[in-house]
Amino acid sequence: MNSSITKDIDTSKRKKIAVYYYAFMGGGAEAVCLWILEGLKKEYDLTLFTFSDVDFEKLNSMYGTNLSNEYVTVKSLMPNILSSLSNFAIANNKALRKLFIHLLIRYFKSKQSDYDLMLSAYNAMDLGCKGIQYIHWVNVVEGNAFHHKISDFSEERLKSNISVANSYLVADAVKSQYGSDSTVVYPPVVIELPDTSWEQKENAFICSGRLTEAKQPHKIIEILSEVRKKGFDIKLYLTGGGGGSSAWQYKSFVKQMVAENSEWVTLYENLKYKDYIDVLAKCKYGIHFKQEPFGISIAEMMKAGAIPFLRSKGGQVEIVGEHNQEILFDDEEDAVEKIVKVISDPEKQKKILVSLEERRRLFSTDKFIAEFNKVVSKYFETN
Repeated sequence: MNSSITKDIDTSKRKKIAVYYYAFMGGGAEAVCLWILEGLKKEYDLTLFTFSDVDFEKLNSMYGTNLSNEYVTVKSLMPNILSSLSNFAIANNKALRKLFIHLLIRYFKSKQSDYDLMLSAYNAMDLGCKGIQYIHWVNVVEGNAFHHKISDFSEERLKSNISVANSYLVADAVKSQYGSDSTVVYPPVVIELPDTSWEQKENAFICSGRLTEAKQPHKIIEILSEVRKKGFDIKLYLTGGGGGSSAWQYKSFVKQMVAENSEWVTLYENLKYKDYIDVLAKCKYGIHFKQEPFGISIAEMMKAGAIPFLRSKGGQVEIVGEHNQEILFDDEEDAVEKIVKVISDPEKQKKILVSLEERRRLFSTDKFIAEFNKVVSKYFETN
């Protein structure tokens, strides 16, 4: 039999999955969606429902996936010609963003009869029927009565879904908010690193993430400035971007702080993935101030062989382990004290690095794919 015919027959037997992710504008949730698609592409027919068209080549370069329109059919709500304008609008206007989220939900639900599974890669939502939802945090999608009318949104249908959470902290929040149990599947962390020994790394910290007030990069500069005052010649590399034009005032404030401390602080905006990895690989330390539901940039720091300093409460603690109290801080003053103790003690550094080495395997792409695909397989076995 002709091989192309065989391929067509095999393809026709595959289950069809519709995946919802409203917009690709950066962040850890975006990486999760792409690796969900990557993990499912060989066994299922996939359709991605999103707000505007997707540049898989660009996303592959950022997140290490190998996706294309050959594997994933893209159905977008907005015509390609308006993509740039619409993405700008949802990035900078919360009211418009919520409106478009629910318009897309309405469109997504209208197509449910064409698919064997409805799957949200963008938090808990009404899928129109029982499906699977990967939850990064609670109460992200729901909105108000106006939004519910647009999408015919039902919280009861939301609660009937199979829930997957990105951390145990989020699983607890899902149980509290929706009364639902969750399977915890940690996000994948993709890092292809040059072989850099600890001795070759710089006495530098990296802080990754969007340049927004919620992430508070200005506090990182203040904390490390205090460490420098105690006689430690350290550097800081800020790698970030995004935030939209609505965050311009805060971003301007941070850039002014960077300029005032330019002898030891460097800001890299919107780096390509490879360039970001090069910066990450040369840093001995990482630092992150915001409490996170998970915090994928923190896992990247750890997998890159850096010692990350983090807030002592939040999902990010699950990345490094609660037992590593030397690198978990309560506030700015505690952060300065913890950092000074670690960077002045080579033996303490070695002990922490050994402990973190054991945790790196928790966040591999292979582990993520295997665990998430198991959830999907179980769905088809029982529905």
